[in-house]
Amino acid sequence: MTQILLAHPDFYAVNKAAGIGMHQEGSEAGLVRVLSEQLGDALYPVHRLDKMTTGVLLLARSPEANRELSRQFAERATEKTYLALSDRKPAKKQGWVKGDMEKARRGSWKLTRTQHNPAVSRFYSHSLAQGLRAFAIYPLTGKTHQIRVALKSIGCPILGDARYGGTPADRGYLHAWRLAFRHGGEDFQLQAPLVEGALFIEHGPAMESWAAQLAP
Repeated sequence: MTQILLAHPDFYAVNKAAGIGMHQEGSEAGLVRVLSEQLGDALYPVHRLDKMTTGVLLLARSPEANRELSRQFAERATEKTYLALSDRKPAKKQGWVKGDMEKARRGSWKLTRTQHNPAVSRFYSHSLAQGLRAFAIYPLTGKTHQIRVALKSIGCPILGDARYGGTPADRGYLHAWRLAFRHGGEDFQLQAPLVEGALFIEHGPAMESWAAQLAP
């Protein structure tokens, strides 16, 4: 269930639930419509999270607030931290993934070697248990499926991410953990708890403790 993290006069920050898309898909209502009806407020998505992804999501409460907040995302003035799980080990514990992204088949994307308008992500990894690895990812750009493709490209598809070759699991283990931005002269640093998925619930405290020590 999506929970409200912060109700600001200009926006809501929510911890998006897994399994719900941003907008209507067939007869299935999207998150924006569901929350608009629940809160009795017109909402405007400032950015988006994939259907499987949980975590911090901003929804503006006016077109003016949406323009201002969306501008920061477009200008890369926000700081985003994602947490993910994989059952595979990368060749190196940390590093950068950079490359252009092209559409592949059936709505998927792929990373290329060119650098014309690259997706850029920095990652760190850490062993949690036998056959289970945590990733902290800092995307500097905001391309569709960027993190999912980045982790696949280093041989570590996200657990439960069937589209990109992840091992089947009870959910896709990708979470928008932290979001930092500035609005109305005030700095905001929002964090969404890991509350969905058996492995996130079991290993969440250890993951958050580890990730909190990393430099973005």
